[in-house]
Amino acid sequence: MRLCIFSGSSPGRLPVYSEMAAQLGHALAKAGIGVVYGGASVGLMGAVADAALASGGEVIGVMPGFLAEKELAHTGLQDLRIVSSMHERKALMAELSDGFIALPGGIGTFEELFEVWTWAQLGQHAKPCALLNINGFYDGLATFLDTVVSEAFLKPVHRDMLIVEPNVERLLAAVLSYQAPNVPKWIKREDT
Repeated sequence: MRLCIFSGSSPGRLPVYSEMAAQLGHALAKAGIGVVYGGASVGLMGAVADAALASGGEVIGVMPGFLAEKELAHTGLQDLRIVSSMHERKALMAELSDGFIALPGGIGTFEELFEVWTWAQLGQHAKPCALLNINGFYDGLATFLDTVVSEAFLKPVHRDMLIVEPNVERLLAAVLSYQAPNVPKWIKREDT
């Protein structure tokens, strides 16, 4: 089994972000779960990869050539796949993975998470999508998503597809026990 980790190329403002990213990397390796991620040596991406590697885990990096040329590529990886574009990167990461976990990050992390969650909502895959809510980083997003539900732009069952946990062990337990709901995305048209 492999899990795709989306996370920032920055370590963030607080040390707890890198500490928890490393905790996740160690936990994945100890559980025999491989890591698929963006291939960088910096930020939370590097913290997850370094921890997983230090614990003997499998780590696959996927990086577009233009980023590898900027010397962001993790040189300690035995499996670094260089692709031609961001689109190819996301497609390969999804293909290689059995689920997705987003750590704190910026707009790239959000975009990656929302894309795979959308695919799940549309029935394109049945893989778990999760947030490791370190230090309440995703509290505002969770509240906003609840507003999206209350305003009838998202079904509660689809909102519940996104696992949100602040604890690594509970997050992994929820990801490993995830069962995708069997409901159609589309609502009934009012004119029919």
